[in-house]
Amino acid sequence: MSSIELKGVKKTYQLKDKSVEALKMTDLHIKSGEIFGLIGFSGAGKSTLIRLINLLETPTSGEVIVGEDNLTKLSKEKLRVKRQKIGMVFQHFNLISSKTVSENIKFVLKAAKYPKDKRDAKVNELLKLVGLSDKKDVLPSNLSGGQKQRVGIARALANDPEVLLCDEATSALDPEITKEILNLLKDINKKLGLTIVLITHEMEVIKEVAHRVGVMSNGEIIEIDNVYNIFSNPTHSVTKGFVQEIYDFEVPPHIQTSNTNRIITLKFVKDTAEGNHLNQLYKLFDLDISILNGRIEYINGDPLGLLMLQVVGDEAEIKRFFEHIDDTKGLERAEIYG
Repeated sequence: MSSIELKGVKKTYQLKDKSVEALKMTDLHIKSGEIFGLIGFSGAGKSTLIRLINLLETPTSGEVIVGEDNLTKLSKEKLRVKRQKIGMVFQHFNLISSKTVSENIKFVLKAAKYPKDKRDAKVNELLKLVGLSDKKDVLPSNLSGGQKQRVGIARALANDPEVLLCDEATSALDPEITKEILNLLKDINKKLGLTIVLITHEMEVIKEVAHRVGVMSNGEIIEIDNVYNIFSNPTHSVTKGFVQEIYDFEVPPHIQTSNTNRIITLKFVKDTAEGNHLNQLYKLFDLDISILNGRIEYINGDPLGLLMLQVVGDEAEIKRFFEHIDDTKGLERAEIYG
């Protein structure tokens, strides 16, 4: 499968008398066979970037390399052929309403001049892959949103692409169906080894499916790392805003914090997340420590533990407690209240 590389890629639109920089100078390497997520608010530049990967948008400057091909240097005919190896899944499905599920997929095969006598077998293979073998003769109007997106994915896979681009592919779906589609994408990634680039404004989608993630704001990638590191140790304020929901516990309204009554959320990373740290804290400190809330999130199989504690006692002892937390490997303060 193909890697993706952007070298000094920039996109500027000319609108009447002013220039709009949709994507600032960007260097990006997406590994072959990985699921790479791009997250950002509306207008951050995500859609521009993903459309530059298959040159649906032409960069103002820079080079786009997919596999061994520099797309920015291909002739129109060679670019048309290369695009057949870059599948795309859209937010609103883009199915032809007058054609059945089978006919929607065959339309792509016909456009690519796929052998006519092999099209039925290819359609059956794709529908089996996305779990819609019994829907081949159904019109899109009789499908649920999740089923329509499965057809969209099958159609995007029709030309055996090396890269699959997903433009807000789950944002029109409810949470349960979103999870099904993300599981399907993970399954396809494993079975076919496809490189998948997925853009979204939902961190839950990134947590569920991506290996690495780039966070976008104002036309640039402001932070990039593996998903676990982004969740456990975000550095940019925008990234912190996206992951904050995972740390948010509501402080009980009846608790009034003070120097001798503090509330703290602790973060336990990887190997420390499933350990019994409270027993040790109870033994080490002469404090009244109560659990107010807690959870363990699993991100790419690695645990991230969060625990909200109420700590009551002598101010100096609480200070020593905080210092111990700061000095303990794998144990961090996520938030302090009061």
